[in-house]
Amino acid sequence: MIGVDWATYVQLLALVQNSIIAAAVLGIVGGLIGVFVMQRDMAFAVHGISELSFAGAAAALLLGINVVAGSIVGSLIAAAIIGILGAKARDRNSIIGVLMPFGLGLGILFLALYPGRSGNKFGLLTGQIISVDLPQLGLLITISIVVLVALLIVWRPLTFDSLDPEVASARGVPGRALSIVFMTLLGLTVAVSVQIIGALLVLALLVTPAAAALRVSASPVLVPVLSMVFGFVSAVGGILLALGGSLPISPYITTISFVIYVVCRIIGSRRARPVAQGLSIRRVA
Repeated sequence: MIGVDWATYVQLLALVQNSIIAAAVLGIVGGLIGVFVMQRDMAFAVHGISELSFAGAAAALLLGINVVAGSIVGSLIAAAIIGILGAKARDRNSIIGVLMPFGLGLGILFLALYPGRSGNKFGLLTGQIISVDLPQLGLLITISIVVLVALLIVWRPLTFDSLDPEVASARGVPGRALSIVFMTLLGLTVAVSVQIIGALLVLALLVTPAAAALRVSASPVLVPVLSMVFGFVSAVGGILLALGGSLPISPYITTISFVIYVVCRIIGSRRARPVAQGLSIRRVA
């Protein structure tokens, strides 16, 4: 941001305040739900849902209806299929592997038939955070509140089922129902994320922050907090940096998210080294 006209920069900040709020909300929600995505080993599922969300958004664009609504429908269909049929990891990965190319191919078909501006097509893949209007912001905040409240309600049983599903099932925790609920919440989060950062880059806010947090802590309290902070910094920081340059916003968001992960991985490996050395000394003794 060297050589930036700060007067112009401040004016730009006022123009994109909706985008900054949207990025902040999305970073927090994505970071929180991303913890469960990592615990349940469902990073692949995020990408699978995003492809169907992209197809739904592209269909809505072609039909001239609300793109966010189309994205939500596509996400919820994918989430329901994965949640109902993919109880086991092997089945889940197979289903996602089938849904991903189908959703991407369907979305590309709809975009090819769409006669409008190419910018609208490209935005579904890489995001359009700079053009968030008040209705979109209101819908994003509403969906985010629903996701946050629902996560808080099912937090304890969902955590139990995520970390030790067999014991949770033996204790009477309804794993199948929790899986469907979680996939629905994940589908809603992915749907709004696709509108902001795009179908191709959604993992940067729904997976990377949580993966970074898990590298530096195992605390059930600190990991969600760190994940939300990392998501917030990545999303908002990406916008603030992009305003001072000429590149799109998405590369800044993904780069910040990746750098945070690399730093956390280095910190985690350095913390683990003394522990490993201590264990080796004890064994020798």
